Amino acid sequence: MSNFEKALEGLVVCDFSWVGAGPITTNVLGQCGAEIIKIESLKRPDILRKGGPFKDGIAEGFERSGYFANRNPNKKCISLNMRQAKARDVAIRLIEKSDIIINNFRVGQMEKWNLGWEDVKKINPRIIYVTMSLQGIDGPHKSYMGFGVNLNALCGLTAQACMPGKNPFGTGTNYTDHVMVPSHTLFGIMAALLQREKTGKGQTVEVSQLESAIAMKPIDSMLYAANKEILGGMGCSDPDAAPHGVYETLGYRKWLAIAVFTDDEWTGFKTVMGNPAWAEDEKFATLASRKENEDELNRYVEEWTKDKYAATLMRQLLAHGVRAGVVNDARAAIEDEHLIERNFWSYLNHSEVGRTLYNRAPIMFSETPIEMKTAAPLLGEHTDEVLTGFLGYTNEELEQLKAEDVLT
Repeated sequence: MSNFEKALEGLVVCDFSWVGAGPITTNVLGQCGAEIIKIESLKRPDILRKGGPFKDGIAEGFERSGYFANRNPNKKCISLNMRQAKARDVAIRLIEKSDIIINNFRVGQMEKWNLGWEDVKKINPRIIYVTMSLQGIDGPHKSYMGFGVNLNALCGLTAQACMPGKNPFGTGTNYTDHVMVPSHTLFGIMAALLQREKTGKGQTVEVSQLESAIAMKPIDSMLYAANKEILGGMGCSDPDAAPHGVYETLGYRKWLAIAVFTDDEWTGFKTVMGNPAWAEDEKFATLASRKENEDELNRYVEEWTKDKYAATLMRQLLAHGVRAGVVNDARAAIEDEHLIERNFWSYLNHSEVGRTLYNRAPIMFSETPIEMKTAAPLLGEHTDEVLTGFLGYTNEELEQLKAEDVLT
């Protein structure tokens, strides 16, 4: 076994991030053993605390958001009103004892508090200073603000989220927040920590959320660069597969996703269907011909699937080398025997809403396992603990800060 029970045990993160990509990043760090100290204020709470769904449908207060809870387990939270001058002194004490400081504010916000990189590196030369602004810290759009829905549009995801020739209908969720930005940020943090082991010095890790998103969807950019072609919406189709789509199956709102890329897969697909006469038509003999007649192909496929159970078809298709998957809703995913056996889901006790479901990070270590330890914190839940137990404030000093509206 390692000398550490957790991979990042001993690291302290001063977490100014909020809403999406930042909290997801620090969530993973926390599950890997880092001590995450999230900074909020009653004057300026993480706005995701007011984002649904809410436990029992009750939205009052700041503690009932499932959205916030999912992104913030394994963290401590202190209430710090950065509008008060003495709040910076508290932040400085935390920065002095931190390995990482992270924010995803609009460019210039940390500098307003005199906590930009030039200030912070004087306080703690070893710290990794992470910024995750929308479009980077320089350039003509550096001051633009926005959230995932804006970023989806800017990077081109929204333009492709449509049926051919139709208007964009959106991506349904902010993939940029959930996947692209946290993944790049975590890699940058780990690279900077490894470099610090060699030099003893910290540095900035600057992630442009826009650039991060574009980097993980290169096909449309490369198509235009090579051929000056705009990749339009393809719905559920794929240029290299047919059939490729989501097809109705037996039951209420039940579908099956099917993807056939190769000739061998097409042969296997026909075998599962029972080799119907229509499938032997020349118009479906090759991938090119199937793409030319894709609408008709999809009608035939759905006529075959609609009176059969999705799970049964999935198993049959997989057994014949055809990629297929049941379209799960949330309930089906939570009850999935595979995810349950792999301990993907955890139930943690939250002091306001009780026993609550969380998912762990999709990482499994052989020597230093991740841990879902504590539910998302109440706003300011750990203020007293962190200030007196970690930052060295006396009880008298703590009460004085409260009286001066610093810890609200």
